[in-house]
Amino acid sequence: MSLNDDLAAAERCLDELCRTVGRLERQLDGGLDVRRVRTDADHLRESVALLRAAAAAPPPRRPELVPIPDTPYDSSLWTDSDDEGLGARDRHAP
Repeated sequence: MSLNDDLAAAERCLDELCRTVGRLERQLDGGLDVRRVRTDADHLRESVALLRAAAAAPPPRRPELVPIPDTPYDSSLWTDSDDEGLGARDRHAP
């Protein structure tokens, strides 16, 4: 089955669920538990609609990869920078 077929099948099942919940509401006089089931069924319907919209949208464009060379950077880029607390200029961090 294709994605659209699966989404259509889910929508048909939700339609049947909503009809059945409607019958239960009439039989049980709309108690709290039935209203909760109605709300859950409505949320499921909204979720399937979101899935259908996401399936129809074009796939997100992947960002272009930027290659980073393995060659060392030019040390003159850091001639006037601070060592950020690592000590004197010719010393290394512990």
